[in-house]
Amino acid sequence: MAAQRNQNNEEKILATLAKSVVDFKVDDCRAAALKVLDFGIDPTLAVMKGLTKGMEKVGFLYDANEYFVLEVLMSAEALYAGLKILKPHMKKDRDLPNATIVIGSVAGDSHDIGKNLVKVMFDTAGWKVHDLGCDVPLDTFVEKQLEVNADILAISAMMTTTMMGMKKVISMVRSERPDCLIMIGGAPVTRDIAYLFGADGYAMSAGMAVSEGLDMIARSGKKTRGLY
Repeated sequence: MAAQRNQNNEEKILATLAKSVVDFKVDDCRAAALKVLDFGIDPTLAVMKGLTKGMEKVGFLYDANEYFVLEVLMSAEALYAGLKILKPHMKKDRDLPNATIVIGSVAGDSHDIGKNLVKVMFDTAGWKVHDLGCDVPLDTFVEKQLEVNADILAISAMMTTTMMGMKKVISMVRSERPDCLIMIGGAPVTRDIAYLFGADGYAMSAGMAVSEGLDMIARSGKKTRGLY
């Protein structure tokens, strides 16, 4: 019975986290995040099954024209309130090999919610993350990658109007460093588009980004500094 109660509490708290993001209830999100810690729920699970799940629904509502930019921004405020509480308690996975990644949202795209969630996942997995932020000039991606020689360059776009910038970055990076591994993702991006643009991988969601990155490196057969 106790185990069942604990499971019910966990499901209720995770659902509250998700709903607070969708309903842009900052205080509710903070309270639910604190309950995660009080009840001993895995903070990483809370981020993925609570905050991220809520933000995914916000994305669907935005795509359906039920939510607009203002609602998305208010939802993001709730998400960041919960993330601020949970992130310090997310244990880095020491079983995963350390590696490096450069990440940013492409020029013209000021949306950084999805990119920030992906950043948290890589950070939690023990990777060294070089975050360029949002609305990143195309040249900056190239310059940073050449500077740090990261294992993976990750580019995000949330709008079809900015998505083509990814293709340009990939071409620019390839001309300087042909063996660079590049991952792209974002609402309008699909795996077919990723390969059409010449990327090596595609992150469908924040939860899949780290495993995709590791798969990319494994497929490449490269022995990178961080992994070997």
